[in-house]
Amino acid sequence: MRKSLKWMNLALAGALTLSLAACGSSSKEEDNKGTEAGTETTPKAENVTITFQNIYPDPETPSYKIMKQIVDQYQKDHTNVKIELDSLNTDQQKLKLKTQAASKEVPDITIVNPAAQMKPFVDAGLFAPLNDMLDKDGLKDTFQEGILDFYSFDNNVYALPDGNNVAVVFYNKKLFADAGITKTPTTFEELLADVKTLKDKKITPMVIGEKDTWTGSFLFMNTLLRTNGGPGFLKDVVDGKKTFNDPGFESAVANFEKLVQAGAFQDGATSMDYNAGENLFKTGKSAMYFMGTWATGAIDASEVGPDVGVFQFPTVEGKGDPNEYMLAPGSAFAISANSKHLAETKDFLHYFMSQYPKVSFDMKNAVSIAQKVDGDFKAAGYSNLQMEVAALKGNVKGGDLSFDNTMNPSTSQVHLTSIQNLFVQQVDPKAVAQEHQTAFESNK
Repeated sequence: MRKSLKWMNLALAGALTLSLAACGSSSKEEDNKGTEAGTETTPKAENVTITFQNIYPDPETPSYKIMKQIVDQYQKDHTNVKIELDSLNTDQQKLKLKTQAASKEVPDITIVNPAAQMKPFVDAGLFAPLNDMLDKDGLKDTFQEGILDFYSFDNNVYALPDGNNVAVVFYNKKLFADAGITKTPTTFEELLADVKTLKDKKITPMVIGEKDTWTGSFLFMNTLLRTNGGPGFLKDVVDGKKTFNDPGFESAVANFEKLVQAGAFQDGATSMDYNAGENLFKTGKSAMYFMGTWATGAIDASEVGPDVGVFQFPTVEGKGDPNEYMLAPGSAFAISANSKHLAETKDFLHYFMSQYPKVSFDMKNAVSIAQKVDGDFKAAGYSNLQMEVAALKGNVKGGDLSFDNTMNPSTSQVHLTSIQNLFVQQVDPKAVAQEHQTAFESNK
């Protein structure tokens, strides 16, 4: 699925005037005239609990703080509404949602990923269309052009994204200098050389939280984006133009294994989840960290923030354009079609997304959100790292979505397990390719 990429460009200038006013609540009650002594009484609003499943489990991150501030304000303004947070890491949430979906007990608000990952839930009728909510008070116009297409089926929007990201390599400038590395790598060969240099200096080159299997896939797919010579490999497989046995895919496996075998990653990478892996980088225990730009705010706020820079994933075997990225339209908020409090839940999510740009901007975490932002980032005191990320995003030419946002869930699960296995043992790239092809043919 290729959409217009205008939405990848950050709206750094006045794209939207953000309202500070809270949205109207569907729980307002009309005055009821009393019958005794000429007094007026107002019926007490029904108490409502809305379960808000999310992937912001770390209270120290900007994402959690933004969510908490908006939730707390809404509850203060709507005393009859309780927002119950169910905060999980990404893989835990995906697994829990699958179980909940099987019993048709989806939370009032949950998290889904775009395109292929959310389609089964939509097909099963588990999510409520949000078109009416988007049309209210112009909320739809706050989103960057084209981004809602990734969450739309049959002209209905079923989820609202929090982010609009690309994958980059964060690096610790101080650790690079300590190792005598004077410039960031622009080729895969230079990256491997830097890994060796860092290891020789007893510095962990890269960290990854591969217990959450999507992290390794994300890195692998950027390698494939290069060895394929550009975007569209998975689309070509789906369209029957290529197979996983293609030399470009086998080359991606071979080069990815070179990185693993060079000792690029920390010991026990497959036993650390996303948060644990990222925390190693944020505490100065690693020189590099490959991740989506959604991590910028948390890294910027960490103890190593002032020392961190960012660079593009390099070319591989001379192939690929560094201005083509792994694209990551963010995880998104969906509402259960079976919510017992559908009107109230829509009212809350409308408020949440209306406030999200301003609160994110104020917390210096708005560089990679999916909505337009009215404000001068530099004047607001955004860091050098934030401005570096913004500059890279301003030159995005295109790229690919992640594997599990493109392929069906069964093939994706085989892929995630297969890539995780490469962290444990070296496997013939032809065997890895055939494993993928067999899974694809079995799950068409």
